Amino acid sequence: MEKNSPRFKSLLSPGEVAKRSGVAVSALHFYESKGLIKSTRNSGNQRRYTRDVLRTVAIIKIAQRIGIPLATIGDAFGVLPNGHSINKNDWKKLSSLWREELDRRIHTLMALRDELDGCIGCGCLSGAECPLRNPGDKLGKEGTGARLLED
Repeated sequence: MEKNSPRFKSLLSPGEVAKRSGVAVSALHFYESKGLIKSTRNSGNQRRYTRDVLRTVAIIKIAQRIGIPLATIGDAFGVLPNGHSINKNDWKKLSSLWREELDRRIHTLMALRDELDGCIGCGCLSGAECPLRNPGDKLGKEGTGARLLED
């Protein structure tokens, strides 16, 4: 298809990007506010996106689906050159940055799953002895009152 043909547009409206990517226009605006994607403005001051934003949005959605926070996605995009279209090699870099985090999460979830088996039907919810809520009574060592435990 020729670049100048009516079916090939170098710039896409937010509605076109939303339709092709499956995300809401408001999500595009949100991603833009977080610095994950960029737009330009036409003579009527309307947002326009380059075609490569479709790949970027797809990567954002994949990363979100596997539980990567937007801030982490933004940090990963920050290692890429500005104005650079994400390619296969970039995807390898991005995914390797997230692999360690995913492995840690998987390990944590498996450990929680295994400990949960011992709690099913227990009903104790002991603040001092519960291996899920307060392993090793870590909270008690911090003093009285509500505590948030995050390993």
